[in-house]
Amino acid sequence: MGKKRPQTKAGKPQATDGARAGGADEHVPVVGAREPCPCGSGRRYKACHGRAAAHAVTELVQRPFEGLPGECDWVALRELVPAATAPLHLKGGLPEGVPSVTLATVLPMAWPALRRDDGSVLLALQNDTSSGDLSRDLADTLQRALTVQPGTPVAGQRVPAGGPRLQDLLDADAAFEPVVHSGFEFWVPDSEKSAAPEVAASLERANAAAIPTVRLSGVDAAYWCETPEKNHLRWVMPHPEEQLLDALARLHAAGRSSLGEGTRLVGSFRAHGLMVPVWDLPTGMGAKECEQPAADFAERLAGALAVDAPLTAEERRARGGLTNRQVTLS
Repeated sequence: MGKKRPQTKAGKPQATDGARAGGADEHVPVVGAREPCPCGSGRRYKACHGRAAAHAVTELVQRPFEGLPGECDWVALRELVPAATAPLHLKGGLPEGVPSVTLATVLPMAWPALRRDDGSVLLALQNDTSSGDLSRDLADTLQRALTVQPGTPVAGQRVPAGGPRLQDLLDADAAFEPVVHSGFEFWVPDSEKSAAPEVAASLERANAAAIPTVRLSGVDAAYWCETPEKNHLRWVMPHPEEQLLDALARLHAAGRSSLGEGTRLVGSFRAHGLMVPVWDLPTGMGAKECEQPAADFAERLAGALAVDAPLTAEERRARGGLTNRQVTLS
């Protein structure tokens, strides 16, 4: 259940005194936090009208991908999957000179985004961001990537409050279809015979650290992965947390929470407002062998979710054990 990449994000990112503050209204002057407020009150901006702007920038959005097609897969690609891509579809279509926009888990040198020589755009999902709204940060990076010169990486920056979010830019009717890769060769287009030395070195390091991962085809947002000690299935689920915990507790107390012999529901992650139950699997149980047990479990879970009776004493104990083994990723 170990996290594959270190996290340094605090619960609520804080704005620094030297940060520039501004709102969505383009007519509002942009001033430093310690400068006099433009309203004429004589107070510093951060102690006057800057309070609302700072709150808007730093307030943590618990479910940044809510409302996007494939929310569960967005969470998985952000937190669980080493190497994956997914085509992105923009409202109104692609701008002239941009043949495609692709979401990627990570990019070389931790670039937030890259516009390739052919004009196509890669947007990285796993970078640290400057505000509490991951969707707004990614949307800002995407917009800048669409307009930079081809062959240019896009750097991170502080995102102003009130800017667009991914939900404003992406086509809500287009399917989100991630493709999991065994390595990061997608960084280098087929048309390029060799990568720049720094990209090649970054590619080698990333491939060495990648955990083999496969997305199951029979259920949504379930990812098998292989580690030296044992295999795991990590399954991002869309159900409200309390309801899902009750359902898992009912199954666990009844001895029906496993995926077959030698498997065990060991706990869950909490990531971007969704729960991610995790199963330990025997070393010899691959992704293909998980398909039918996962489909069977999905049926059992649907039945447990439909039950609204109070938990029994045994089910409450099972629920407490599951809650105690829950780890928050974001």
